[in-house]
Formats: sequence, structure tokens, C-alpha cells
Amino acid sequence: MKRLLRGVQLLEGPGVPLQRTSALLEGQSLLAWGQAAEAGVDGSTHCSDAPPAALLAPVLVDPHSHLLDPFSGQAETLESLAAEAAAAGYGSVALLPQASEWRDRPEALQLRWPQPLQLLLWGAISSAGAGNHLAPLADLQQAGAVGFCDGESIPPLALLERVLLLGDADELPLLVAPRDPSLAQSGLVREGVDTLRLGWPPEPLASELMPLQSLLALASRAPQLRLLNLSTAQAVDQLRQHPARPKASVCWWHLLQDHSTLDPLAPGWTITPVLGSIADRQALRAGLRDGVLQAVSVHHSPIDREEQMLPLDQRSPGVAGYQAVLPALWQALVAGDGWQPSELWQALSWGPSAFLAQEPEALQPSSQRWLLFDPEQAHQRRAGSLAANAPLPAQALKGQLLASGLLPAEQWSLDQG
Repeated sequence: MKRLLRGVQLLEGPGVPLQRTSALLEGQSLLAWGQAAEAGVDGSTHCSDAPPAALLAPVLVDPHSHLLDPFSGQAETLESLAAEAAAAGYGSVALLPQASEWRDRPEALQLRWPQPLQLLLWGAISSAGAGNHLAPLADLQQAGAVGFCDGESIPPLALLERVLLLGDADELPLLVAPRDPSLAQSGLVREGVDTLRLGWPPEPLASELMPLQSLLALASRAPQLRLLNLSTAQAVDQLRQHPARPKASVCWWHLLQDHSTLDPLAPGWTITPVLGSIADRQALRAGLRDGVLQAVSVHHSPIDREEQMLPLDQRSPGVAGYQAVLPALWQALVAGDGWQPSELWQALSWGPSAFLAQEPEALQPSSQRWLLFDPEQAHQRRAGSLAANAPLPAQALKGQLLASGLLPAEQWSLDQG
């Protein structure tokens, strides 16, 4: 059955102004919009007005997340992750290479999702991410790797120099975390006066700033360099001032929280990189808005219920879940800070696509890679992730994915809008 939505806000793609128009749906496909949508109406078409605040836009893109055990994981599987991404409007997800078996060989890059979802895979820079011997980068590229990464800490600089010298990875993004665990001192939050007063173990600024300086020294010779999850105001300033600025990501959770706003026992208190101050959070938002940072990562890091019950310092760091990202960031950045919807889509879709060296998402006639989001509707979580460390309960959120070509039509909530 065809369905015509009249008066919907439509964001077609990068550089195209937001418009209020009609959109014609059939099955999971967006058939047409504007005059073509009205022309496609026939006697069986169900016509209705869209909710006033609803936005029809391209799908979102996650530049990097974790999936350790794709087939038998207790915290997440390939199937449950696909359901979670679709329920959140994420049409593309790129998985980091660390897993129960590192994705450091071509045969490890065989994971797939059914269309219209797109699963992208980062290949390892070194064998098992150990930083000793280079993985077969050319073979990984031929097998479909979206780029190369060795995890959440900086590899040996000699290894990166070897990558640049050999040139096997010149055509694909090279993702490196500006974090040195040897300088982190097992800190739980970023160092600062308030951290010291509260008595929490601090992680020094140097754990991010010193490796960042080393990476920026390589940037002029490595246009493919990408920086994983910057977290401090000082790092944003360093990046802003650099003439050969590489593309950089920021985790969505760092845009929402700082170490002064969380209950230390709540999910989301421990994360890599660690949470910083209010000034860090504000600088990350400003850097994202003015283009110093290009991409918001979900950086999905699921843990199971058994691990979630362990003491704070014994469980794996990170937060999980996709469905909270768009509602939470809409309320914080669009409703709270006055961003335009196109600015948010630059951070959640088009910027991440560029980060991955992919073409930007845009609405296409007869495509299923679209979403309809209502920021005014109460949030209701759909079935998806198995993870126990989702940081925001549904009742704390406002904004709902009403429909998407990523979801079967029976899972839509259009009639509630």
C-alpha cells in the first residue's frame, strides 16, 4: 500500500535546504517527494498529514564501534546489532578490528548484513593489533576493508612510519587513537581541580596530548590519517591550529556528559577516553559545529549483564546502544544549543561518511535508506541490542524514530505521531 505524508520537513542531502513538502512511501521504499509524490497518488493511497515537527532525512552513519563475538556473543551478536542499528536509523556501521579473532586477515572480513543495511569493517594495521608485525594491508584492502586501525591506543610510531613508507594503505583511511595507556595511570576521569577534590583517580591530559602531537607531525605526509575519539578541550585547540588538520571523531557520550554530571555508579561513568570537564564537553561541541571535528561515533561497546554487575574498576569501559543517540543529541544540540537539523546530520551522517571515505548519504527515489524522526514524541525503545550498559533509559529521552526504510513497515509508529 502506498502512503502519502503531507507537510513533512525533508532534508534531502548535504547542501540542500530543508523544505516542507509531501513524501510518498510504498513498502519500505521512499518512492518520491514534492510534486512527484503528489503525482504518484492513486485510489488506494493512504493520505495523512505528517506530525508538525517530523523530519524525513537520510540514514545515519557510525564510523566505528565494537563487536567482539559476532555469532555467539552474550553482550551482542551480528543479528542483534543489525536490529539495534536499524531501530536507531543507522544505515551504515563500521566495526573496529578487535574481536575474539582479530580482523587482521582477508578471511576475517566476510561479515555481512542484509540490504539496505551496510556493514563496513576496519582491518587491523598489525597482526592481532599487537603493534609488532604489519598485517597484509594490500590483501585486506582487496577483501573490502574500509580502512585500517589497531584499537584504542596509539601504535608504535615506527609501525606507522612503515605503513606510510610502504604505501599499501594510502588509498584508505588510517584510524589512530591519540591515547597512550602508559601515561593514563589507570585514571577513571580526566585530571583537573574538581577531580582532585572528589578523590577520583585522574588520567593526565598528557595521555591524549602527547600522542596527538606525534600524530599531527605525521599528518602532512598522511592525508588518510583519521583520529579516533578526541576528548579534551586542549586536543581540540591543538587540532584547530594545525595546518594539515586530519579528520577526527568524537564519541556521542562525550558531547552529552562530563564527570560532574554523572552518578559514579551509573552506566557511562567509565569510558575510553575518560570523561572530562564541562569545558571539555563544551569545546567538543564547538569543535564539531565549526568543523574541527568531523564525525560523531557511537563507539558501541557492549557488555553483558554478568559483567555489568562487577565493580566499577573490573568491568570493561564504554557505553552501548544506538537508539538513544539521535534523540539525545537532538535535544542537546538542536533544541538546547540552537543547531540546525542540517548541522546535526553533518555530524551524524555526512561527516562520518567522509571520515570513512564514502559518498554522503542522500535521499534517492525508490531507496530504503531514509528515516522519519519526530523530536517531539516520547521515546519508545524497540527490541535490538543485548547489551546491559546502555546509559540512558527510554523515559529519560524525547524523540522517536517513527519510520524508516531500514525497518519493516509493521514496526513503524507513524499512526502514533
